[in-house]
Formats: sequence, structure tokens, C-alpha cells
Amino acid sequence: QVQLAESGGGLAQAGGSLRLSCEASGRTFSNHVMGWFRQAAGKERDFVAAVSRSGLYTQYVDSVKGRFTISRDNAKNTAYLQMDRLKPEDTAVYYCATSAVSLPTDRFNDYDYWGQGTQVTVSS
Repeated sequence: QVQLAESGGGLAQAGGSLRLSCEASGRTFSNHVMGWFRQAAGKERDFVAAVSRSGLYTQYVDSVKGRFTISRDNAKNTAYLQMDRLKPEDTAVYYCATSAVSLPTDRFNDYDYWGQGTQVTVSS
């Protein structure tokens, strides 16, 4: 059974940084695209970033480009989301997910396994 476990969420001030981690088990990590999504209170779950199997290719939503960096360590079965220059509008529950497609994707339905989420709160 595939399991994804996020960690690293918490409270940060605007302009600060947080690093989220997503540890995977139950499938060959390096064979799958990893993605991060977020869901603010009362809103839909939205794409944030994705990274290819090798880590060479990445994709971001425009609102986080230049502030967030997605990466992965296949030896540790872990994906990361480094979040810098945080803004109050980044406040959300952040979810990692895994996909069997060949390249990074922002399509919700391309992801078949999801973590439980970690709360990120950014104060102004």
C-alpha cells in the first residue's frame, strides 16, 4: 500500500520560510512524478508544484514561481517543497501526491495517491 507522509508545516511570518517534506513508501519512488497541492479554507485543492522522476524537470503555479522550490531525493524516497518569501495568501493545508504519468503535471486527476496534509499558516 502506498503511503505519503508530509511534515514541516507550521506558523511563519510573512517574508519567512518553511520547508515541507513528503516521505513515500509502498511503491518505487523514483518511478513516479511527485506533486504538491494546497487547499485554503473553503476553497478547492489547487496545484502548487510538481517534479519529474529524475528531479530534472519542474512545474509551478505562477503565484509561487521564484519563491517556492520543489525537489526530491530518490535515495531517501522524499520530496521537498522549500517555501521562501511566504505571504499570508500561502496559508493552506499542503498535500503531497504521486502520479504515474511521465512528466510533471498540474492535473488533479493525474495523481493517484495523496498524503494527509500539513497546515501552513502565514501571519502578516
